[in-house]
Amino acid sequence: MSVKIGPWSGKKYFLDKMNLSDLVVAYFTHYAIMSYLVLAAIMIGLTVMWADNVWGPLLAVAVVIPVYPLVWYLLHRFVLHGSFLYKSPLTAALWKRIHFDHHQDPNDLGVLFGALTTTLPTVVLVIMPIGWLIGGPAGATAGVAWGLLTTCYYEFCHCIQHLPFSPKNSFLKRIKKLHLAHHFHSEKGNYGITNYLWDKVFGTYYSQPKAFPRSDTVHNLGYVNEVTTRYPWVAEISDLDISNPRVRRANAG
Repeated sequence: MSVKIGPWSGKKYFLDKMNLSDLVVAYFTHYAIMSYLVLAAIMIGLTVMWADNVWGPLLAVAVVIPVYPLVWYLLHRFVLHGSFLYKSPLTAALWKRIHFDHHQDPNDLGVLFGALTTTLPTVVLVIMPIGWLIGGPAGATAGVAWGLLTTCYYEFCHCIQHLPFSPKNSFLKRIKKLHLAHHFHSEKGNYGITNYLWDKVFGTYYSQPKAFPRSDTVHNLGYVNEVTTRYPWVAEISDLDISNPRVRRANAG
């Protein structure tokens, strides 16, 4: 069951119908973003309370900075774009929510944000042990605070990448181009959101779509034809009958 708070109650938000001001309001009133920000503030407070010095928390954050984008690269490439989640009736709905729906309709803000129930445990379980080993309790809370704030940053940039808005900032312009190629040229590369270092390391980076093979599964992630028959659980709860005009346009490229 999705949680709706404040302006999100009973509403749908589509980025192709929004401007930057609309996005800012929708972003800061989304329950996941509000949760991350509140929890980050609590983690910072605990870090200040528990830290004997600044070096443990700072070192923990310094280690988390490069590890965080690596973790999300691996999750995006091998979990979200993998096939094992939709092959089980126990995880099919999860895969549909956290990635299939986003590739079906990249403008639907409701499925652009990561699900709080999956993103938050991932941030905590990955980062907290690293921070604890480096800086004890204060290192753990500092690392988690950084991970939560970085998640907020990722999510906002991700929104900008799908908003009908041409950034003047060269960095935003570049990552927007790379991410839109992931959605509309080939989903088999450019797995980063704001950081494409690990794409370059693992050979999945492409800056010019014409130099990278076009994918026929960019909108459906390979969940078509006999695959839907063999593993029907996502199809049973999806608009795969193309009754949704947004999905129809997406599948038509």
